[in-house]
Amino acid sequence: MIEIINTTKTKVNKKEIIFIAANFLQDFKHSRVDVSIAIVGDVRIRNLNNKYRGRNQTTDVLSFAGAEWEGNLLGEVIINPQEIKRTAKYREILEFIGSKKSKKYLFYFILVHGLLHLVGYDDETENERQNMLYLGRDFLNKHGII
Repeated sequence: MIEIINTTKTKVNKKEIIFIAANFLQDFKHSRVDVSIAIVGDVRIRNLNNKYRGRNQTTDVLSFAGAEWEGNLLGEVIINPQEIKRTAKYREILEFIGSKKSKKYLFYFILVHGLLHLVGYDDETENERQNMLYLGRDFLNKHGII
């Protein structure tokens, strides 16, 4: 099951999010798990980032793995569309994925990035970060996302 909670005024296409998440889980061999996707604003994500990562700043995405006692819950991806709209921050990613891609595509790219964290990928080193960029772009291209 894929649960989506939107606490913002930003309109999101829940069907597309579910399509992307379901295909991701299938492609990455996690099709029998649950995922929660929350859409939050700057204040909420800043508080979460500070509480769990010790970084008192906004961010685009946070991923939290599910606890063993939570059954089939793979985890939660928390996305901040306000941060994603600050496209200057994403100049490198937009160039990497093709600058003609829309902000909507960037939202989905960030969603996939968060999901990649849930299945064990990390971006602490430059090689890991590059790998995640390629995986995200290739996944979205494979499934014809915008």
